[in-house]
Amino acid sequence: MRKELQEQESGGSKTLRIEKLVYGGDGLGRLDGQVALVPYVNRGDLVTVQTQRVNAGLLRGGDPELLESSPGRVVPKCEYFGFGKCGGCHYQHLDYAVQVLEKKAILAETLQRQGGFTYGGEIRTLTGEPWYYRNRIQLHFGEGTLGYRRSASHEIYPVAHCEISSPVLNEVIRTLQRAVKQDPWPKFLQSLEVFTNEEQIQLNVVESNRPISKRFFDWCKTLLPNVADGPITYDAGGIRFRLSGGSFFQVNRFLVEPLMHEVLGSAEGETAVDLYSGAGLFSIPLAKRFKSVTSVERGGSAFRDLEFNRRENGADVKAFKSTAEDFLRDLRGSPDLLIADPPRSGIGKEATAELLRLLPSRMVIVSCDPTTLARDLRALVPRYEVTDLTLVDLFPQTYHIETIVKLQKREVTAAI
Repeated sequence: MRKELQEQESGGSKTLRIEKLVYGGDGLGRLDGQVALVPYVNRGDLVTVQTQRVNAGLLRGGDPELLESSPGRVVPKCEYFGFGKCGGCHYQHLDYAVQVLEKKAILAETLQRQGGFTYGGEIRTLTGEPWYYRNRIQLHFGEGTLGYRRSASHEIYPVAHCEISSPVLNEVIRTLQRAVKQDPWPKFLQSLEVFTNEEQIQLNVVESNRPISKRFFDWCKTLLPNVADGPITYDAGGIRFRLSGGSFFQVNRFLVEPLMHEVLGSAEGETAVDLYSGAGLFSIPLAKRFKSVTSVERGGSAFRDLEFNRRENGADVKAFKSTAEDFLRDLRGSPDLLIADPPRSGIGKEATAELLRLLPSRMVIVSCDPTTLARDLRALVPRYEVTDLTLVDLFPQTYHIETIVKLQKREVTAAI
């Protein structure tokens, strides 16, 4: 019955021209008035795909057969890239300059379409090395192997290397690929996060059917002698940060410091607030520029690192363990500068309402999702002017987009 239903919903083999790339990694084309989303394509490609209906007016294409190729296509660097293989990368078939241009177009369209906001200036870009940049990965285990998730699946796709991960992480992958076949390896371990500063390695259990004993980590040290017992340190902008397991930190090792400089710019003044501050990437340097700095972080591990980092670096920062919403609700007085680096869900309705009550003179939003950014800007732009918009390509070869938005409070002229 299920197979018959799938056959009824299938649109069969179709040929279409890709109009543009959209957020999420797909290209968009049209068939008989319906939108079709197709992976691993480029703007202008002519492809044949087997389509599957998602809902009324929306089709999804499978493995595309390329009939005509548009400029900008290159041979993927990694043999694991492609339909049904590793789901970590989406754009390896595109020249890197093309990737950045397409992301700028996607960002502009998403802000306009979902936020009703059109930026009149030039979207600036901040880029780094497009390969071997990740300092953090999540590995999945099963049936004596390790790998990443397959594209559009929870199945494990075995890998022996990763072209977007740092050299140290690639050595970890090679070592653990052998280790999973040995008797000491816990068969109930499902996911492991690996973080590195290119000297030390931090292993953090993400998912396991049973508790993982210390004996396992001791055994890992015999295979990987640079495994740390606890937190590791990370240097950026002349500041040494302590980072524990579970603490958020930027994953692009080439752009941590440039991101810091881009967010802070030449800002200085009396009071600054850093929301979703993590371990203090922005809060610690802010203390050198502002007389009063307040840092807000809800995560227990990150907050403990924040407290440690402000003490060790002699930064005069007042730290609050709180959600952004709760902190803003109790805040009286408007800061000169407010920085917000929220999770993928964005700032959200409640915190945005409090920002509109407080009306900080300047704000900087660091967003990792243009759709939630568009929603937040829709609420903010009536009272704020966007003075600068920068796409930071923290995740080359993938569809992910990091954006820095700088806002200045609009002057309200009283009616006569």
